[in-house]
Amino acid sequence: MKNILFLLIIFYSIQSSAQQKIIVAQDGTGKYKSVQDAIDAIPSGNSKPVTIFIKKGIYKEKIIVDARKNFINLVGEDKENTILTFNNHAGTKLENGDTINTWTSASFFVYADDFRAENITFENHAGFTAGQAVALRVEGNRASFFNCKMVGFQDVLFLSGSGVKQFFKDCYIEGTTDFIFGAATAVFQNCHIHSKKNSHVTAASTNSIIPFGFVFFDCRLTADTAINKVSLGRPWSPTACVTYINCWLGNHIVPEGWNNWKNPANEVTARFAEYHSSGPGANISARFKWTKQLNEDEVKLYTLENILGKWKP
Repeated sequence: MKNILFLLIIFYSIQSSAQQKIIVAQDGTGKYKSVQDAIDAIPSGNSKPVTIFIKKGIYKEKIIVDARKNFINLVGEDKENTILTFNNHAGTKLENGDTINTWTSASFFVYADDFRAENITFENHAGFTAGQAVALRVEGNRASFFNCKMVGFQDVLFLSGSGVKQFFKDCYIEGTTDFIFGAATAVFQNCHIHSKKNSHVTAASTNSIIPFGFVFFDCRLTADTAINKVSLGRPWSPTACVTYINCWLGNHIVPEGWNNWKNPANEVTARFAEYHSSGPGANISARFKWTKQLNEDEVKLYTLENILGKWKP
C-alpha cells in the first residue's frame, strides 16, 4: 500500500510539472500562437516556475510580463531564429493621445521578479533613425538571461529598476548610443558587446547608495568596420557605476576610454573602472585620470556574491 501511495505521489508530481510547460508556435502546433497570449494565461500571483517554450519564428508583438507574474522561464528553440520583435520608439503618438518616451518605447517589458530567458532574440526594429527604441526593458528583480541576443539601435537594453539585480551570460548585445543603460545592478559574463555607431556603450544611472552598477566580466567589445570613436560609457546620473574586468576591447574604443557627458562635475562622482583590459582598445596610459584602474586587492571585491547577494542565477 505504501509503495502504491508513493507511486501515485510521483505520478501526480510529474503531471503537475508537465502542466507547468506552455508551448508557443506560429504554425499552430503549440497551445498558443502569441507569446503575450501565453503570458496572459499564467494566473496573477503566480509563485511557481512556469516554462514557456517558444518554437522558431519571428513574433512581431509588444510583450509585457506583468509584475504579478513572477517565476516565468522563457525558452526559445533557437536563439538565431526565435525572434521577439516590435517597432516601438520615442515620439510615436498613441491612440489615447500619449507620446511614447524612453520608458515606454520597449518591444519587451519585464516588470515581474525571478524572470529567466534563454535562446531568444529580443529586438526593436524601429530603425537607425528612430531615436530611443528599447528592445528589452527590465525592471523586475533577479532577472537572468542566457545565450540571448538584444539587438536594435539607440537604447537597446534598459535595466531600469534602481538597485535590482540582473544577470546576463553568453549574450550578444548590439546597438548604437547608450545601448546598455539604467539604474540596475547587472552582471555581464562572457558577453559580446557590438557597437554600430560612434557613440557610447553604457549610460548607467546608478544611485549613490548602490555599490555596484554594471559589471562586465570576460566580455568582448567589437564594432562595425567604420566605427572608431566609442566610449565605454557616460554617466546618465552623476554617480553612475560601470566596471570592466578582464575584457577585450576593439580599436573602436577611444584612448581616453570614457565620457563625462559634457559635464566636468560628473568626473568627481562617476565610478568608472577597469581591470586587466586587453586588445587594441585597452590604451590604459591614455585613460582619463578621473577613471580608475583597479588593483589586485580592489578587484577581489568583485565577486558574484558581493554583487548579487544571496541570489545565485
